[in-house]
Amino acid sequence: MMSRLHIPVVPARPGEQPDFSYVKIVAAGACPRPPIDVPVLGTVPLAEGLIRVLDDEHRAVGPWEPKLDADTLRRGLRVMILTRTFDDRMQRAQRQGRITFYMRSLGEEAVSAAAAIALRDRDMLFPSYRNQGLFFARGLSLVDLMSQLLSNSRDMCKGRQLPVMYHSAERHIFSISGNLATQFPQAVGWAMAAAIKGETDISAAWLGEGSTAEADFHHALTFAKVYKAPAVLNIVNNQWAISTFQGYAGGEQRSFAARGPGIGIAGLRVDGNDFLAVYAATAWAAERAREGHGATLIEHVTYRAGAHSTSDDPTRYRPRDEFDVWPLGDPVVRLKAHLITLGEWDEACHTALAREVEEEVTAAWQEAVSFGTLNEGFRLDPSLLFEDVFKELPPSLRAQRDELLAELAERGQ
Repeated sequence: MMSRLHIPVVPARPGEQPDFSYVKIVAAGACPRPPIDVPVLGTVPLAEGLIRVLDDEHRAVGPWEPKLDADTLRRGLRVMILTRTFDDRMQRAQRQGRITFYMRSLGEEAVSAAAAIALRDRDMLFPSYRNQGLFFARGLSLVDLMSQLLSNSRDMCKGRQLPVMYHSAERHIFSISGNLATQFPQAVGWAMAAAIKGETDISAAWLGEGSTAEADFHHALTFAKVYKAPAVLNIVNNQWAISTFQGYAGGEQRSFAARGPGIGIAGLRVDGNDFLAVYAATAWAAERAREGHGATLIEHVTYRAGAHSTSDDPTRYRPRDEFDVWPLGDPVVRLKAHLITLGEWDEACHTALAREVEEEVTAAWQEAVSFGTLNEGFRLDPSLLFEDVFKELPPSLRAQRDELLAELAERGQ
């Protein structure tokens, strides 16, 4: 019998009925929570299962229930709503020609919000381009983020980065890169350095499931395994790498989390739309790392509800209404329902919070555009081209800088 090349199957295309029968769902509370020093092989069932806390009645159940107080839950809900509101406003701004490009995280807000809240403020974060919630949870200024998108006179990247490629040294968030998977080896290297220095800080990094096909991903896992780097490595499995289904990245036969135990680090597969489950898994992995037991690879099973970016049209490669029937639901709706079940929230509170966040985003946008836009207002100082490259500017570049500034002065610019 001749061998045949296997082609992964895409469950549904435009015009067809959404089909999520391939997603392995485990009942909430069914997965055991081992001690943080469990041997790597002991995490294999967790890498193949699905850690869930919120059940169908929006109650927190099982051993992974993190027992968060109501204030922390409300904070998480606010970060997610702020993320979604900011995303919607920036999406509209791009459509209006106010900014050139944007990427929303619709449907994935819990992955960033819960993890950021579970980690310590000094832990170093290495985000991908769909982790806006990390910046909001760390309290970064909305005006600063918007100014980077506008590339105006307040742009934190001084006009040198694509939109959404933010950073914040003050908030311990590494620069986002459009080169896929580079943040994984950077995070592992940072964690190794922290361990060498005897610090208790750890690193955490995020990438999409498609990026697991990149060599940098595998290099990072090797170093993390060999040196027991104190890192939390997150794979955000949102089912689509632009228009390519996750099966083509290797998610068809086994889970992405299983690659952790496969190489020698712990692995967890988590309901990425369950705020409590993401918090609990991140906290467990962070404690394991801090106590010297090595890195953990966490797969967050979620769904990219929107387009990959403002340059993408997802209706060309998947059913239009897939998110409506995604079996793990909407992370904002689920946390809201849990708070209501606890008696710590209601519809009036939710409406008031949504209004408050909308006003905050509107005020920030008005301030951000006062520093310049794409087509009008203040612009970056051209002399910035020559900064932040050399510690001491070489004579050749000094001459070029002086020539440029003289020419601009002649033009009255």
